[in-house]
Amino acid sequence: MGGFQMELKEYFENAQGLGVLATSDADGKVDVAVYSRPHVMAEDTVAFIMHDRLSHHNLESNPHAAYMFVEEGSKSKGTRLFLTKTKEEKDTELLKSLRRRDYGDKEGLYLVYFQVDKVLPILGSQEQKNS
Repeated sequence: MGGFQMELKEYFENAQGLGVLATSDADGKVDVAVYSRPHVMAEDTVAFIMHDRLSHHNLESNPHAAYMFVEEGSKSKGTRLFLTKTKEEKDTELLKSLRRRDYGDKEGLYLVYFQVDKVLPILGSQEQKNS
């Protein structure tokens, strides 16, 4: 397990706050939606559990997304992830095992995987290094 993955995994397992995922369709129409913390799956790979709604539809025609996480009680602490969708799976046992909460929706869920292309802090543009 690389240092970069370990840092992201530890960060998202322990941090509390608000996450927002931005996607756009093939025409560039942007959507922004509140999302839970990502699941860190492997070196430079995160996944989100999604319903078949606008964010998921956008990713079918444009695989690029950005995720911003703002830590609870702060306006400037957190991280931004720049992402590219690599694959997805629907209604799998792995997806069910990763759920942090039960909303009663047992079917029609997707586990969508992303390559982490870049990690930046909330403020500034200094890229966090993969060590």
